[in-house]
Amino acid sequence: MSDPLLSTNGLVKRFGGLAATDGLSLSVAEGELHALIGPNGAGKTTLIGQLSGELTPDSGTILFDGRDVTGLPVHKRAQRGLARSFQITSIFPSFTALDNVALAVQAHAGHSFRFWRDAGRDRRLADPARAVLERVGLGARADTRADALAHGEKRQLELAMALATGPRLLLLDEPMAGMGPEDSARMVELLQELKGGVTILLVEHDMDAVFALADRITVLVRGKDLASGTPEQIRNDPAVREAYLGDELEVA
Repeated sequence: MSDPLLSTNGLVKRFGGLAATDGLSLSVAEGELHALIGPNGAGKTTLIGQLSGELTPDSGTILFDGRDVTGLPVHKRAQRGLARSFQITSIFPSFTALDNVALAVQAHAGHSFRFWRDAGRDRRLADPARAVLERVGLGARADTRADALAHGEKRQLELAMALATGPRLLLLDEPMAGMGPEDSARMVELLQELKGGVTILLVEHDMDAVFALADRITVLVRGKDLASGTPEQIRNDPAVREAYLGDELEVA
């Protein structure tokens, strides 16, 4: 088996006396959609923060594409192809969807921000931005101000901005939070389309979505890896049922 694209070894993060991440070792293979699930307070968002570079582990290592990135800041990890969406991506509400994505293209390309308000007018930025908007289903909304988009469309825009940076790995933290059934279904469809083209680590409470999308699932409880495996293995794991899933997965 080839080396994982992302791996952690003995990762620890404490807040006072609480170990939010407790000696966690995790691996994500290139091209897979790996879901991270667990009860509230299990340490999922804390882990995502450490992977993205927003939080510094107390101990342990993070390897991305075989290189130790444990001490690298967010922008250095982004340059290497690791992007986080849905809790750190900043949308400029008074800018159009196209302008927002063009700015993400601009940032990734390393262009000067001196004329950042005109990013959407520069074809070198606007053309790839339009292509990404089409990819996430927002092509027809390119010229709409971000604050006029529906909640689900704003989530699609955040995803477009992350994709515009050309990531090898997307860290998605609850992309379906606050969505109704129709928007959630659209997001599941969109993530299905992205599978294989970009590696995804997904934190999500919607179990129907998780089991429809994931190639592998890791269950976190109190900062530790309770179980990792295929959706079927997780569905049938007695320890997972007892600690987290209960009877909610009785229906296949």
